[in-house]
Amino acid sequence: MAAETPQRLRFGRAARIKLGRDFAATRREGERLVLGCLIANWRRLPNGSPSRLGVITARTIGGAVVRNRARRLLRETYRAHQHDLAQPVDLVLVARPSIAGKGLAEVEKDFLTTLRKARLLK
Repeated sequence: MAAETPQRLRFGRAARIKLGRDFAATRREGERLVLGCLIANWRRLPNGSPSRLGVITARTIGGAVVRNRARRLLRETYRAHQHDLAQPVDLVLVARPSIAGKGLAEVEKDFLTTLRKARLLK
């Protein structure tokens, strides 16, 4: 009996929103939900296209170390749950000041609660 190989959990360059116009289009044309330590903006994409993530951390959160940690936490949470999305989306996560000092489990809880409310999970 062959064991099933688990799906790879990668987060490469193709899975990132990099252009300002893509961030703006997602915020302008998409939907928005504020919950816990993050704000989620998303725009549904046609089936077959890859989901992408963009992360925004403003200076109001704290210094560079705090902002980078917030970015890492949000990216890691998305990476671990990217295959749980019901359909492809462009997702822009905006970190709120309350993310400072939170651990991965707390950020993950807020992320999953937000996606459930938005009906983006399978």
